[in-house]
Amino acid sequence: MTWTTRILNGIYVLIIILFLLDSSTSFDIKSQLLKTFVYLGLLIGTPLTLTWNFFVLKNRKIIGTAFPTIILIFILIVGPVKIIFSTSAWQTKTILYTNGHFSCKTIEFQTQDMGALGYNKRTVEVLYLTDFFMIINEIPLEIDKKVEWIKVDKENEKQ
Repeated sequence: MTWTTRILNGIYVLIIILFLLDSSTSFDIKSQLLKTFVYLGLLIGTPLTLTWNFFVLKNRKIIGTAFPTIILIFILIVGPVKIIFSTSAWQTKTILYTNGHFSCKTIEFQTQDMGALGYNKRTVEVLYLTDFFMIINEIPLEIDKKVEWIKVDKENEKQ
């Protein structure tokens, strides 16, 4: 296997891992550029990797084409248009509460632009891992009674 094939397959596997984490867990990609790269990389990288592995690999052709074929079937079942509409990252509109113990943990009102379909809205507890990734959870019950949450004044809201 050549270095080009290893690099292409490595990037493809990383894209698949990030896509699965973002789409099926509470792990979210915060960066719009990275999320667009992952989702469009899935759509473009799958047939590219499948074709590359089919024509380049000699000994491991079945193994090298099985995984991209399964992903291609998944894309066709879900629908490429639905995946394209999911490329928009969630944007913070209002920070409602901050955590007294961890500065990277907040409760936020967020929106997601769906293009011509309008906006998705949610209020979630957010734990920022980096500038690119965050973990979201449901809002804790009776948030006003919990000591660790501090309500944010309107003057300090994020625009």
